[in-house]
Amino acid sequence: MNTPLPLPLPVERAIKKLGADLSLARRRRNMTQAMLAERIGTSVMTVRRMEDGHPGTALQYLARTLQVFGELDKLGALLDSAQDTVGLMLMDERLPVRVRKPKQGKGAF
Repeated sequence: MNTPLPLPLPVERAIKKLGADLSLARRRRNMTQAMLAERIGTSVMTVRRMEDGHPGTALQYLARTLQVFGELDKLGALLDSAQDTVGLMLMDERLPVRVRKPKQGKGAF
């Protein structure tokens, strides 16, 4: 059985901040944890754990919460491939210097 790796501190901090931001967004919308739990189809304990920044909270509850808050599009924009500068730079490094016309095989016109 594999033991999970400990969370790097920056990851832990980011998850905690996300949880605090979700809590703030919920309270700004005047929703109780019970109301949010009902809307996303889970328990109040799951909402508490998500807001506390528990790393084991299922991603689907984050997505459902964002949908309830009208912010689901932000999840889709997290790693938009068109904005992935590192990935695009790596692809550009592999581009050929010259592009040649393909050779025509026998029977080609």
